[in-house]
Amino acid sequence: MKIAVLKIAMLAIAFLIVQESYGQFHPGNGPSREIYVAPDGNDHDKGQFDEPFATLQAAVDYSRVLRNNIADGIPLSIVLREGIYRMDETIYLDGRDHLLTIQAYEGEHVVISGSHSVPLDAIAYRDGVYQADLKKVGITDYGNIRKVGFGRPYGPSWGEVFVNQKAFQLARYPNRGMVPIEEVLETESLPRIGDYSDRGGVMRYTEPRIDKWAHEPDPWIGGYFMWGYADDMIPIAKIDPTEKTIKAGAATMYGFADQEAYRTWYGINLRSELDSVYEYYVDREKGMLYFISDEKPHSVEFSMLESPFFDVADTKWLTLRGITFENARGIGITTTNTHRLLIEGCVFQRLGSLGVSMGLGVTPFENFREKDGDVAARGIVGSLPQYLYNNTIFDRKSGNWNTVRHCIFRHLGSGGISLGGGDRLTLEKGNNRVESCVFLDNNRIEKSYRPAVHLSGVGNVVANCEIFDTPGVAMWLHGNDHVIEYNYIHDIATEVNDLGAIYYGRDPSERGIVVRYNVIANIPDKFLTVGIYHDDGACGLTAYSNILIHAGQRSVLMGGGSDNKYYNNLFIGREAGVFIDDRLRTWAKHLTIPDSGLYAKRLRAVNYTGLVYSLAYPTLADYLSTVPMPTNNLFNRNVFINFKEPVYAKGKSMGWRKTALGFSQNNVIKNDENVLSVLGSSGLPGVLADFADILDPIPVELIGVKPSSYINTKRSQLGIQEVDR
Repeated sequence: MKIAVLKIAMLAIAFLIVQESYGQFHPGNGPSREIYVAPDGNDHDKGQFDEPFATLQAAVDYSRVLRNNIADGIPLSIVLREGIYRMDETIYLDGRDHLLTIQAYEGEHVVISGSHSVPLDAIAYRDGVYQADLKKVGITDYGNIRKVGFGRPYGPSWGEVFVNQKAFQLARYPNRGMVPIEEVLETESLPRIGDYSDRGGVMRYTEPRIDKWAHEPDPWIGGYFMWGYADDMIPIAKIDPTEKTIKAGAATMYGFADQEAYRTWYGINLRSELDSVYEYYVDREKGMLYFISDEKPHSVEFSMLESPFFDVADTKWLTLRGITFENARGIGITTTNTHRLLIEGCVFQRLGSLGVSMGLGVTPFENFREKDGDVAARGIVGSLPQYLYNNTIFDRKSGNWNTVRHCIFRHLGSGGISLGGGDRLTLEKGNNRVESCVFLDNNRIEKSYRPAVHLSGVGNVVANCEIFDTPGVAMWLHGNDHVIEYNYIHDIATEVNDLGAIYYGRDPSERGIVVRYNVIANIPDKFLTVGIYHDDGACGLTAYSNILIHAGQRSVLMGGGSDNKYYNNLFIGREAGVFIDDRLRTWAKHLTIPDSGLYAKRLRAVNYTGLVYSLAYPTLADYLSTVPMPTNNLFNRNVFINFKEPVYAKGKSMGWRKTALGFSQNNVIKNDENVLSVLGSSGLPGVLADFADILDPIPVELIGVKPSSYINTKRSQLGIQEVDR
């Protein structure tokens, strides 16, 4: 009898563990107490179905009163009825708000907006241009156009204009794309080498229309001024129509140069260039808005809110569901130290920054200079990427077992999600997840290293997402033991050089990353672009059962790294399938200096010879004794179709090249002119069938966004079509 009881108890415990692991168990399962909110409600009412509150803040306040008067395990729900809820301030949620769901009423369209509406009767039409006096309608805060670009902090946008639910752009030349840098006359101060004097460079132009920019009150320029992975937008200090020169009003990280095709630029915030549909200009002194539209306006919104809609900290079992967040200057939702947070079925669109940040950010640096002291801050991302460069074990306090799923991120200013979680010293996993989400056109303002998903920490997951229409990186990885699986990444890195779809680098302690069951396709090859990019000695990634189709110039680039494993992958290509070099023996050897080099500092930061890292990564303890030679890479049982160089090694000597190529074994190399027609007729299963004797099955049918009522409905409403794989 005791044995039987013990077995039952063990089974019950096992059931709870499994439920906890997969997110199905909820301590408050059962009926919830509901609080209602409606645009035509009244905050003095009772929050009931027929007497709803008018504001979400009133509902949150009331939920806290209820929480103090009911059993702690009973969940509460705030239900929003259909309509637009305009927010001028952030709602802060904390430990008082556990077991709370904030959701749209079933089947209704709920919008939380950070903008003010410009009344249609305040808009005039003259000579092809719509205009409105913003001051007369109470809009006097236009925000600040700020410097953005490589090495600069995330931040809110200035006031933006959205007409008929379309994001308009500041008036610029050219209207689309960029023009080449013709000639650089004076370089600028270079923060990269310690010159923080912020002196701008000077370049020559020949286009006559630029002469009139000399009379603009606040002209700016943007572009890729030195390297094709580093964009910037900075003010113009002076335009000299006689000398045909533009002097920049600020420095960039790398300075100005010419003579490369990717070194291009554009002018922006120019009243004289307001000449195309979807452009706008704000005369800040007079408070006048001007814009050009190809259709009569039926809604004109001016973004106002700079802080997040929700800033969540120190709570658990909180759910945000079925809400559209739009038309703000800042981030959609920020979270810190949460457990079992769920963001589900939401849309983040037309925001000036990114959609979700999970974990602490960093107080923005000024002019590229890192600040001293405690710089961690909630409610922002700020200079997090720059801080991580020198503080690789920074704990963002993102919490664990949090999930963002079935959400759409589109038309954002600076990427989609920044996700932390886990402890790099102990390798404890965060188990935070992004799953079945769609990301598109999320770099309207900031482009350099502003990916759809930025992962940091340990043991987080991105699964079943679709990422496309992105000028730069799709995923940027920091940390250890992340899993990237079942994603469909296509049409990215559309304007950059020397970047890739999945990117990480410069830290040999960042290991254990798994990339599996992904399709990466249609990356332009005009410049150096890559499917999976191991930059500057990146190590310890395992990639298997992926399909890369025309994934840039090089499907895989290993920049001198070690312990990378590739097997059971299908590559359909262009230039090189796998490119590996020995840069740590040449131009990057300074990184490997045993005591003072960057690698040594980063390895010591995680105690790489200690028990935790030695058990997890047995080869790491000897890394500094084997570097700079790439070692222990494996490329086995892969299929290459239509590559000029299926596997290519670039090194100091022919002997090294032969050694490097030795890691490539049992691969199949084939040229097949019909492969694209097979893709068009029977799809990937047809191509994979031809190599069934080489490749283990790759579950193509499971790759991409999982169908759900949330994602299917939102894609249909927003007109986001699925792309055949």
